[in-house]
Amino acid sequence: MTELLGKLFGSIERVKIMRLFLMNPTVAFTKAAIARRSKVSGTTLSRELIKSRLSVTAEEGGTRAKGWQLDLGFPLLAPLKSLLFPTEPFTHEEIVRKFKNGGRIKLIIAAGIFIQDENSRADLLIVGDNLKKRVLDHALKSMEAEIGRELVYGIFETEDFKYRLGVYDKFIRDLLDYPHEVMLDKIGATQA
Repeated sequence: MTELLGKLFGSIERVKIMRLFLMNPTVAFTKAAIARRSKVSGTTLSRELIKSRLSVTAEEGGTRAKGWQLDLGFPLLAPLKSLLFPTEPFTHEEIVRKFKNGGRIKLIIAAGIFIQDENSRADLLIVGDNLKKRVLDHALKSMEAEIGRELVYGIFETEDFKYRLGVYDKFIRDLLDYPHEVMLDKIGATQA
């Protein structure tokens, strides 16, 4: 979907930047923050931001700098948001594929942004064995850059998850008791 939107808007990087601003409408970003959060190179970012005339004061690390913020008065804001945020930002297969090299993944549950539920406590739950934190972090940062906002997630080893499930851990229960979608379940956790 992102590739198609990239063709429509001129580049995938432009889509990532627009999503960042749409998901954080009241936040002013410095150039460095935009580059870091959207995973867009400095050269490309400069080319995209030079087209923007709106600049505001942003704070990063306690210092004030020139920044950019979404123009909430833009008349096509709602249709643009609908176009850039399809009902499913990623298919089930894409989500599972993104984490397949992160260890022996046994459970992936999506909620929040992935099912269009703003009241959800978390966006993703990942459970497995021999988890590779660096690989999982990279996959999550990649997803955050495409979506345009930070994800709320939990990552657990299988035994820790089973223990938390057994003692009715609030985080786990909130995720399982409210709307969610099971992307992968090799431990039968969602039948509990």
